[in-house]
Amino acid sequence: MATIHFRRVDRRRTPRVALFVDLIVQGVTQDNENFRSRTRSHSVSGYGGSMMLERTVTIGQTLLLTNDFSGQKAECRVVAVRTGRDGRISVAFEFTSPQANFWKMHFPSAGIKPLRKIVPTTAIA
Repeated sequence: MATIHFRRVDRRRTPRVALFVDLIVQGVTQDNENFRSRTRSHSVSGYGGSMMLERTVTIGQTLLLTNDFSGQKAECRVVAVRTGRDGRISVAFEFTSPQANFWKMHFPSAGIKPLRKIVPTTAIA
């Protein structure tokens, strides 16, 4: 039986996990106005995550996240911004300092081998 990888080279420090956590996001707009928005994470890792926002943010901008479940706060930096067809903005972020388990979960150590799936070498009719 042959073995194939689900992923190619994984450059992440910890794996990304689909996890929906309610968040409160606070920041400052380009017009120097404070904003506060409720959203939820879509995927997370030990060093950051991604979420959808209705506010425009810029790469490098600092935001303050509050985990609505635990009440824990963390400062993060925007590392990628993509606008979807529906007008919502997908924001990828990383924490600015090592966090004390902001997501309340354990991530595998860096260097863990990717998942593998065993595939039969002959076709089954």
